[in-house]
Amino acid sequence: MADRLRVVIVDDHPLFREGVVKVLLAEPDVEVVGQGGSAAEAIQLAVDLLPDLIMLDITMPGGGVAAAQQIAINCPVTRIVMLTASEEEDNVTAALKAGARAYVLKGVPARELVRILRAVWNGEAYVTPTLAISLLTEMSKSPAEPHRPGGLMGELTERERQILELVAVGNSNKVIGAQLHLSEKTVKHYMTNILQKLQVHNRVEAALLAQKERQALR
Repeated sequence: MADRLRVVIVDDHPLFREGVVKVLLAEPDVEVVGQGGSAAEAIQLAVDLLPDLIMLDITMPGGGVAAAQQIAINCPVTRIVMLTASEEEDNVTAALKAGARAYVLKGVPARELVRILRAVWNGEAYVTPTLAISLLTEMSKSPAEPHRPGGLMGELTERERQILELVAVGNSNKVIGAQLHLSEKTVKHYMTNILQKLQVHNRVEAALLAQKERQALR
């Protein structure tokens, strides 16, 4: 089937990895095309197979962040999902900066994991809500850094700011569209423009930057 989601899973715990594979193989539109246990294997699998998604453990041998950096450079079409037990804010930030589109904690229900993977495949970004809130809170405590006159937020239109505020509290494009009486496609178009203006890679980074910008302007 041409539109099946092709996934590679890389984790150095075989039992956990096999459990994830079993969950994904139960989905008719998902195909597990490769497995590995280290950063080196992750990079090689990504280059060889060019999967739609690659799932990485952040603490595997060689480091998930290092693997994500190389995969983001060499295989930009492959979307990176961190599936990890680490709740450290530094790891979340490092993973997003490296190019990860999602940061998911192990222990997530199987159905929710599949939903997240499909969302990332469709262009969304995701961070486990408790970690996203923690990052936003920590960002609000950070010292203000120099910023351009008017701030980056000043470059956004009123509608773009409105959408970004809704993104920052965890709404999907579909929910935002319903609230603002816009089509999901239109919201996605706005988000593309917002990311370009703010010079960030995904909606999570955009939300964090917006929070930081507001604090700097106070």
